[in-house]
Amino acid sequence: MKPDRPLILSILSLAAGLSLIFVYGQGSAGMNAGIPVASSAVHLNISTSGPAALGGLALTALGVLLMAWALLSAIVSQMTHASDRADKDPERLFE
Repeated sequence: MKPDRPLILSILSLAAGLSLIFVYGQGSAGMNAGIPVASSAVHLNISTSGPAALGGLALTALGVLLMAWALLSAIVSQMTHASDRADKDPERLFE
């Protein structure tokens, strides 16, 4: 199986889920930067309620599962192509 369709579906699902969470969310963001890098921090507080919270979470989880499926499909596809090429004679550029 080619991994292109599950990858496209996973990206669309992740984008839809995260956009639902962030568009309908209410919150604040802040960043502190300091000279020692260890003291730098980023704070993101977001609260989403209602159907957008459940739908966004479900679509994001579906996107993560589809991304794992696409990765597994790509690995299997590469293994089958490698075994097909190992059985054939090498291609020659010149006769």
